[in-house]
Amino acid sequence: MAPIFGLAVPHALAWFKRRPAKAPSSRHPARVTLPRHDFGEDEDVSRSRVRIPGRVPLPPLEPEWLIVDHLPLFHRVHVRDDHRGVPIVHVHGFGISGTYLEPTAAVLAAEHPTYVPDLPGMGRSLRPKHGLDLAGLARALVTYCDAMGLEKPVLVGNSLGCPIIVEVAASFPGRIASAVLVSPAGGPNNQPMAHALRQMAQDGLREPPSMLPIAVRDYLRFGALQSLSLFKAMTRYPTLDNLHLLDAPTLVIAGARDPLVKLSRAFVLAAMPHVTAVKVPGAHALNFSSPELIAELVEAHVADKPLLAGPLAQQVAELVAVYDSASSDGRPDVVTR
Repeated sequence: MAPIFGLAVPHALAWFKRRPAKAPSSRHPARVTLPRHDFGEDEDVSRSRVRIPGRVPLPPLEPEWLIVDHLPLFHRVHVRDDHRGVPIVHVHGFGISGTYLEPTAAVLAAEHPTYVPDLPGMGRSLRPKHGLDLAGLARALVTYCDAMGLEKPVLVGNSLGCPIIVEVAASFPGRIASAVLVSPAGGPNNQPMAHALRQMAQDGLREPPSMLPIAVRDYLRFGALQSLSLFKAMTRYPTLDNLHLLDAPTLVIAGARDPLVKLSRAFVLAAMPHVTAVKVPGAHALNFSSPELIAELVEAHVADKPLLAGPLAQQVAELVAVYDSASSDGRPDVVTR
């Protein structure tokens, strides 16, 4: 579930009324035309990449277009020959681009090959003829990783990106080195849909104001009709309950003021020893609002180091208590991990 969706709609309408008369169609990516090229039958179009002008992501990330499944896909990337860390792919939320993930990605790019795609139909990436459901978005993410030569990256998701990662684990086992799920949306806490909409509006009041222009622009591009079916699928997806499908070490990060994620449901993690949960200050879009803290936790998780040893985590983060099965005295055991 992308942040501040509820508050973005009226601002989006106001922006639409005052947009320039010759503004490009939102169906075409980023005001940039890919160069004409006739691909031969034997040519691997998934690896055709084009550096583009235009908006520059946060350094050291660089903007690129590439062809994935015969459609233009936009991403931000930073890869150096001296990178020592494992590759990290950042997976964005509902109806929004990867732009709001750039602050955390830019921090991690100092040590890790870093990739921030706009999944098909969202952000600047073109939409397939038939819209994608969660399973389709998971396939698209794996296809993107294949195009970039990433056999087993770390996946860092926010909101809708979290159930997409779980779907990748379910359908493509062995493709994830480790996972970080920031503000995992979906499940009983986000049902019925009207309740989820109220939660999103509430979250809008808790996000930084600088998040609003990003959300307005991206939701306009995504469109209302595409939103409805994907939004329903997202609210019905029991993300936390399905974490047993992940076959890799998993870190869950939840904001203390996030109305979309309830830490009271941490009990479902009791039977999942590969999952650790951490609570931090903030609301839903933590990758945008707390990039240094999130990057610090991701680094510790990937390196298999104590999560709360970093200078920021020591001050503000805490491990979530997970309740195990009843002990011999009939009371639940608390396992903090």
